[in-house]
Amino acid sequence: MSEHPSAVRYRHVVAAMNAGDIASFGDSVADDVVWWEIGMSEPVRGRDAVVERLSFVSDFDVSIDLHDVTTSDDHLIALLGVTATRGDETFTYRVAEIQHLNDAGEITERWSFSDDTQAVIDFFS
Repeated sequence: MSEHPSAVRYRHVVAAMNAGDIASFGDSVADDVVWWEIGMSEPVRGRDAVVERLSFVSDFDVSIDLHDVTTSDDHLIALLGVTATRGDETFTYRVAEIQHLNDAGEITERWSFSDDTQAVIDFFS
């Protein structure tokens, strides 16, 4: 059985992120994406704003381990392990990503949940 095209695309997105390629990541989101991040009370809106927001990752050495991904034509759910290092500090946490997809397979809305929200906020602030 072949993997859903959205799952294949997401695997490529994770590989791009692991390579530090934020621009390729931007190709996976809709122009009018609504992007909910861990610990934020308001979403980031729009592709350009999301790509700009994620550019902070260049201050960290981030590695994403895709544990599992499941998709339908409308939704994607991914389970991730993330390890981030800044200077002498390393932080590892787990994430569940839920994404709504449009007909082109682009992310139109994204929610992210962690096993330790406050620790994520503290590490990245």
